[in-house]
Amino acid sequence: MISIEELLLQAEVERFFTREAELLDERSFEAWLDLLHDDLRYRMPMARNVPFDQPELEYAGANEASWFDEGKETLRKRVAQILGGDHWAEEPRSRTTHLVANVRIESVSGAEITAKSRFVVCACRLEHDVDVFIGKRIDVLHRDGDTLRILSRTIHLDQSVLLSRNLTTFF
Repeated sequence: MISIEELLLQAEVERFFTREAELLDERSFEAWLDLLHDDLRYRMPMARNVPFDQPELEYAGANEASWFDEGKETLRKRVAQILGGDHWAEEPRSRTTHLVANVRIESVSGAEITAKSRFVVCACRLEHDVDVFIGKRIDVLHRDGDTLRILSRTIHLDQSVLLSRNLTTFF
């Protein structure tokens, strides 16, 4: 039987992810940065097509090739570039929709909450540029009083070949 505390935590994490998605879709990137812990690790390892009996090799390891592997300061610079109008791939700006579903609390250890989820992100730009990203996320959230911040996010795209012309979208 699930406890009331577990239900409340589940609802809190789901609300957090919903708020985050809304901030990204509204292009409130500076407010989104406030959701990130100063010690953030934000990475998207590359997916590989592997033999049936080697599923553990499907995504690049912690020190292998990634589409990106960033901290908060790098993300802050990306946001400044986009908001400053200096980013060719965001002129004109993309319209995005972030959907986060199947949120599951994996573990709680002290101030850290590990949650797994699934996502769909659609980014539309110009007349014909439509990018759809589908995958899984593993987030470690850090609680500081009543505030949650993203300490770590690992994004696993389901596709092994990135078909997008650019990767300016935040996940």
